[in-house]
Amino acid sequence: MTKTTSWIRWFSETDRSHVSIVGGKNASLGEMISKLRMSGIKVPEGFATTAAAYREFLQANDLNAPLSKKLAGLKKDGSNLASIGKAVREMILKAELPSSLADSVTQAYRELETRCGRKVVSLAVRSSATAEDLPEASFAGQQETFLNIRGDKALLESCRKCYASLFTDRAIIYRRNHGYDQMKVALSIGVQKMIRSDRAGSGVMFSIDTETGFPGCVLIDCAWGLGETVVQGMVEPDEYRVFKALLDNPFLTPIIEKTLGPKAKKMIYARAGHTAARLVNTTPRERSSFVLSDKEVLQLARWACTIEKHYGQPMDMEWAKDGPNGDLYIVQARPETVQSRLQATALKTYRLKEGEKRKKRRLASGLAVGDSIATGKVCCLESAAQIDHFVDGAVLVTKITDPDWVPVMKKASAIVTDHGGRTSHAAIISRELGLTAIVGAVGATRRLKSGTEVTVSCAEGETGSVYEGILDFEVREIDISKIPKTRTRLMVNEGDPSTAFRWWRLPSDGVGLARMEFIIGNLIKIHPMALVRFRELKDKKARLAIEVLTKGYNEKSQYFIDTLARGMARIAAAHHPNPVIVRMSDFKTNEYARLIGGSAFEPHEENPMLGWRGASRYYSDGYRDGFALECRAVRMAREELGLENIVIMIPFCRTIAEADKVLAELSKNGLVRHRKGLQIHVMAEIPSNVLLAERFAERFDGFSIGSNDLTQLVLGVDRDSDTLSALFDERDEAVTTAIAELLSKAQKSGAHTGICGQAPSDHPEFARFLVEHGIDSISVSPDSFLAVKQVIAKAETALRSR
Repeated sequence: MTKTTSWIRWFSETDRSHVSIVGGKNASLGEMISKLRMSGIKVPEGFATTAAAYREFLQANDLNAPLSKKLAGLKKDGSNLASIGKAVREMILKAELPSSLADSVTQAYRELETRCGRKVVSLAVRSSATAEDLPEASFAGQQETFLNIRGDKALLESCRKCYASLFTDRAIIYRRNHGYDQMKVALSIGVQKMIRSDRAGSGVMFSIDTETGFPGCVLIDCAWGLGETVVQGMVEPDEYRVFKALLDNPFLTPIIEKTLGPKAKKMIYARAGHTAARLVNTTPRERSSFVLSDKEVLQLARWACTIEKHYGQPMDMEWAKDGPNGDLYIVQARPETVQSRLQATALKTYRLKEGEKRKKRRLASGLAVGDSIATGKVCCLESAAQIDHFVDGAVLVTKITDPDWVPVMKKASAIVTDHGGRTSHAAIISRELGLTAIVGAVGATRRLKSGTEVTVSCAEGETGSVYEGILDFEVREIDISKIPKTRTRLMVNEGDPSTAFRWWRLPSDGVGLARMEFIIGNLIKIHPMALVRFRELKDKKARLAIEVLTKGYNEKSQYFIDTLARGMARIAAAHHPNPVIVRMSDFKTNEYARLIGGSAFEPHEENPMLGWRGASRYYSDGYRDGFALECRAVRMAREELGLENIVIMIPFCRTIAEADKVLAELSKNGLVRHRKGLQIHVMAEIPSNVLLAERFAERFDGFSIGSNDLTQLVLGVDRDSDTLSALFDERDEAVTTAIAELLSKAQKSGAHTGICGQAPSDHPEFARFLVEHGIDSISVSPDSFLAVKQVIAKAETALRSR
C-alpha cells in the first residue's frame, strides 16, 4: 500500500491543519474524508502532491531564479502581464517532473485504482494553492482543474499543467494585489476519483443565503452535466432554498423555494478519456425537469449543515452526482467569504421613487444580486481583453464572467450579465466587491447599448431591473442597536417572499400581515379557477400562458398549491418561530379578472370594494374550488414543509353566519381551528365586527384591525376617491371610538388584538392611542419599524409614569 511520503499525502490522512502542505482546497477535502465520513458525507477518494513536491520540481529544473526574475519585471500598471504570464507558464510546461515525484504519483494512482475496486479510474486533477481559501482572501478559481484524466502519461501531463496554472494572469495579479509573494506560494495537486456528473448533474451549495446573509437556509443551484456551467454562469440553473431549522424532522420536506431553471445547455466530455468538454443543447425533457429529487435536495442540505457545524462557519460547497450510480458527492468546500463576515448593526435600504420609475422604460431584467441601486453609462464588452475600452464607473454589460474579468469588474458601478444564477462567478464576485449586479438578464447585451445612461435596481425583490435614464432613489439606514424593547409587540407587513430574508436582522415579533393575493398576483399570475377548470377555458391566449407557466406539472392546480405554499413558507421561515399571519385572498372582482384566465370567472361589479370579496367568496359555488387550492397550500406549508408558525386570517367577514360558513369550509379542507396548533384570526374592518366582537371572538383567536376599510365603512367615505380624500382619516373620533370599543371587548374575551394598516407608520399619535388602549401588536412596513418602535417605547414609558 502506498503510504504518505514527502511527495504524496492521501486525503484520508490529511486535515485542515495541513494547508501549508497541500493547500486550502486539498486540506478541506482531506478534512471531510478523515473527519466527516462517519456522518455519511461522501467525498471522492484521492491523494495530493505536497508543497514540498512543487518546490522539488522547481529546484530540479533550476526554475526559482528565472521565475523570480521574470515576475519581478511585472510593471506597476500590469501592462505587460500577458507576456510575463505566458513566459512563466512556458518555462514550467517545458520542465520535467523529477523521476522520484513522477514515480510517487503513478504508484499512488495504482493504489487509488485498487481502493476504488477497478482497473481504470477516470481522474479529476485539481490545483490547490497554499494561500487559498483563507478568510481574508478567496483565491478560488485562480488555478486550473483538469477532468476525465486517464492513464499515467495524461496524469503526469496534467500535473505539469497544474503547476503552470499557479501563474495564470489572473493568479499573478490577484496575488500582487493582495500582497502575497509570488515565489512563496506553493501548489499542491489533488488527484481524485472522477465523479461522472457529465452523465447526471452538479452544482453549487451555500449554507447561508448569499443575497441577505440569512443564516437559516441552504441555497442549492444545479444544472445537467458538469458544474462549470453553474460556476461560470453559462446557464440559468434550478434553484432551491431549504430551511435548516426543520431538517432534523424526517417527516418534513422544508424546501421553501423550488425554481425550475431553463438549463438550456449542458457541458459533457467530447469522448471517453479526453479532457476536452463541449457545450450541447439540453433536451426538452431535461429543460422541463428538475435535476434533483426532493430527497436529494434534503440530503445535500443536511450535508451542508453538517459541514458548516464542523467548520464553525458558513460554507461554500460544490457537489456532483455520479451518472453510473446516482450517488451524490461533495467535491469542494471552502469558507463563505462575504455575508458571514458582515457584522452589520445598520440596515441600509434603497428605494426607487415610484413617480420617477413609472416615467421610464425597463430595458432588461434578471436575478437581482443584493438589494442596492446604481447608475451609470452602459459599457458592453465581449471579453475581458477589452479592459482598455472600459470607463471607470460604467455599468459593465457582458454575457458571462470568469476570474479574468475581475480587474474590469472592480472598475464598474454595476454589472449585468446575459446568463448565470445566484452562485455564478458574476454573482459571487459582485457580492465580494459590494457591487449592484443582475445576472441571467437574457438579451441584455443586445438591448443595452454602450453609452446609454441607465439605472440598475436590485431593490424591488428577486427580480433586478435596468431602467433607461438616471432615476431618483433614496437610501435609508436603520440602526438595529438603537431599537428599544417594548411590551407591545411590533411586527412587519410582508407579502413578497423574495424580499422576506432582507429583514431577518430586524428584531420583529413576526409578521402581522402577509397578503396571499400578493403571492398569487406576482408569482402565480393565474386565476385559481382557470386551473381547476382548465379544460372548460375557451380563451386560447390564456390557455397558452397557463401551459407555459405550469410547465413540468402534470396537475395544473399543483402549480398553484406549490408556488403559494413555498411563498408563504419562505416568509414564515424568515421569522420562525414567531407568528406569521397570512391573510387568505382578498382580491376584488376587478383585480381577480386581471389574472390569467380570470375574466371567465368574475362578474362585473359597479363597486367591487363592497362586492364579492373576502369571506363571501370562500363558500360560494363560483370560488369554492379556488379556495380549496388556497387551503391545500396552507396545509402544505404548515404540515409538509413544517412552518407551523403560519396563522391564517379571514378578511371582510360580514356576519356571524358567514363566519360559521367559512370555518366549515376550512374544516372541510383540513384546516380545523387549534388542530396541530392552527390559529385562525379575522380582520376587524367592518362595523359589524366591532358591534358583535364578543361573538366573533368565540369563533376566532384574534382580531387584526384593517384601519383603511374600517375608516371607509364607519365614515361612509370611498377610500379610493380623490374628491373625498380630505374626509378619509383613521384618527377621526368615530373611527377611534370604534377601535377602542373593539379592543376593550376583545381583551375581555381573551382574543389577540393587532393592527396592520399604514396609520401607525404615518401618524405617531395614532400609534400612541393604540398603545394606551392596550393593543397586543402593531404591524408596519419594515422601513417604518424603528420610528414606530420608538413611538411605542415612549408611549409605554408615559403610561408607566402615570
